[in-house]
Amino acid sequence: MSTNISALEGVILDERTVVTVTELTQVCGLSLEQVRSMVSEGMLQPRGAAPEQWRFTGIEVRRTRRALRLQRDLELNLAGTALALDLLDEVEWLRNRVRCLEHQLGDLADADGTN
Repeated sequence: MSTNISALEGVILDERTVVTVTELTQVCGLSLEQVRSMVSEGMLQPRGAAPEQWRFTGIEVRRTRRALRLQRDLELNLAGTALALDLLDEVEWLRNRVRCLEHQLGDLADADGTN
């Protein structure tokens, strides 16, 4: 997705959106070295073998922004940020799972007429 940065700001960021490492650094305001550190720490998982070939999904752009907020607001180091991101991901997954199970329970109650 080679586009100007202001246009990228208005794009819905999901798994179909793909940005280069240069676009990621520009949109998030970080250096290539910071991106490399995040990749080394396992916070980001780019497609591509070398940094010049790296491609990131829109979800990873959001994850990068969240990581930067955690570092800034909570003064976390890289390892702490990686742990916090993993825990936040798990909380999100669990909330989605609870919603799904509640929906299934509602469907069962409706089918039984116990609602």
